[in-house]
Amino acid sequence: MKKYQVVGIGNAMVDVLARAEDAFLEQAGIGKGIMQLIDMDRAVSLYASVGPAKEISGGSAANTIAGIAHLGGRTAYVGKVKDDQLGAIFAHDLRAQGADYSTTMAPRTEVSETGRCIVIVTPDGERSMNTYLGVTEFLSPDDIDMAQMAQAEWIYLEGYRFDGPDSHAAFAKAIAACKGAGGRVSITLSDPFCIDRHRDAFRDMIREHVDLLFCNRAEILSMYQTDSFDSALDRAASEVPIVACTDSENGVHIRAEGRRWHVPAVPTQIVDATGAGDLFAGAFLWGLTQGYDLETCGQMGNLAASEVISHIGARPESDLKVLFNSRGLT
Repeated sequence: MKKYQVVGIGNAMVDVLARAEDAFLEQAGIGKGIMQLIDMDRAVSLYASVGPAKEISGGSAANTIAGIAHLGGRTAYVGKVKDDQLGAIFAHDLRAQGADYSTTMAPRTEVSETGRCIVIVTPDGERSMNTYLGVTEFLSPDDIDMAQMAQAEWIYLEGYRFDGPDSHAAFAKAIAACKGAGGRVSITLSDPFCIDRHRDAFRDMIREHVDLLFCNRAEILSMYQTDSFDSALDRAASEVPIVACTDSENGVHIRAEGRRWHVPAVPTQIVDATGAGDLFAGAFLWGLTQGYDLETCGQMGNLAASEVISHIGARPESDLKVLFNSRGLT
């Protein structure tokens, strides 16, 4: 048995969550429902202009790993923070969930700081993310422990981390170590604008190395540059053994081994959509590592996503195993 069921690699951030009306987005020049990269000055300015905020450890793949650890999975995470206050918060929160986290922190003398994502949540539950990457942008091959990757049944790669000078090389090192030891590779596409910046790199990795692709409707349409959702799903399924594509209130579409499943969403009052895709992936991967069939994994993913969007914050507040049991999934 390998030490880890899933090892995640991606951004290491602290989320700053604040509520605001649509008018604030327009006034501040924030694109609704997307992730925008910002610099430190913009991060300081936005933080000063929002109302009361809640600070929670985040990062897309880190949320996924936290969800798996919450379910009792054996997990570890690789993501860069600085030896500062927010870096300490990130590390503590992730370890408190039960995940291993040992990435070397950037020293206090580093100019860049721990990354943070200022998330503006509008009354409809939509989240608009303004991300200062800070030191997490500089994840490098030196941060990848090949022995740790070899001890993973799965690695989970965050598409957002394609925005970084050395991240592609870090991913390549992790993939080689994991696959060389018989492990498998999953990736989340993260964001259509991220895909636009790195489409060729994404496509090469997907075709050559990925065993499980996580995405949503907008991302898969962007990846395959088509307006046909079915065509995009078919093309992805021709390149990847398992495709799990979420479609908001329409649930998830799963393709594998020439078969297809559509698993309906769990009706939920949306409070904050932050983390829906992250927790879907976490529950789905946990289900796979426990030996559940793909349809059940999709049901678990939808239920976990519904839990996380019912409150502020991108990590579960209810016991997901209890929820799964209540639906007869475990």
